Amino acid sequence: MPKVGWVRFKRSRALPESRSYRVTRDRAGRWHLAFAAIPDPIPAPGTGEVVGLDRGVAVAVALSTGELSSPARPRPRQAERLVRLQRKLARARLGSNRRAKIRAAIARVTAREADRRRDWVEKTSTDLAARFEVIRVEDLNVRAMTRSAKGTREAPGRNVRAKAGLNRAILAQGWGRLVTRLEQKAPGRVEKVNAAYTSQRCSVCGIVDPNSRQSQARFACTSCGYTGNADVNAARNIAAGHAVTARGDRDSPARSVKREPQHVRPPEVA
Repeated sequence: MPKVGWVRFKRSRALPESRSYRVTRDRAGRWHLAFAAIPDPIPAPGTGEVVGLDRGVAVAVALSTGELSSPARPRPRQAERLVRLQRKLARARLGSNRRAKIRAAIARVTAREADRRRDWVEKTSTDLAARFEVIRVEDLNVRAMTRSAKGTREAPGRNVRAKAGLNRAILAQGWGRLVTRLEQKAPGRVEKVNAAYTSQRCSVCGIVDPNSRQSQARFACTSCGYTGNADVNAARNIAAGHAVTARGDRDSPARSVKREPQHVRPPEVA
């Protein structure tokens, strides 16, 4: 390395053919050496099988096949340690060495959680890209969904604490990163479906009724009597590849991940 010399490092995987590299230091104080390389996409299995993914808070991903998967949550002892460190940080004086040490300890705890989430995303996306021909997901704007609700001083928001907790829960499940990695590993095989009413529609008879969603995990159709996991039922509606209207009609096909240009609404004429 220029101005440094020879550097010893541990290889976490086989070295790809690359022309450049980057050395970074994360907030936990760990050094990383990354080589710039574009891996080959995962080939399609050729089975023609389609799967639907429903993303949630209690369960990160529910598949139309009935499988449920979530990243590993922090252990109770680690969660308690994080709370204690945050309380110490609130009492530490600004600019002190003690405050810097506490912030570094918090960064090490949160870095482990991020590593677990990233590991789950990589393994799950690789498994889905290798098993299924077409992968259909909800068309969700995760960045807008996790935007803060505190508002401004002139127009403060409502239920700010509850919204902040929901934002943290969504980000902890890795919704956005999972779809991004699927698009990179299975290009052209990921389709986004309108998520409207997919959790209220029965995947068996097609009736849309909000009363059928009895709880976060239970779905009981008020028409045909079908019962099952609510997230799996929504995933099967997503796997159908059609947007669902309030009447239960499926009137628009799933679209590819390539976004269409947003047209600006013309101004109203007085």
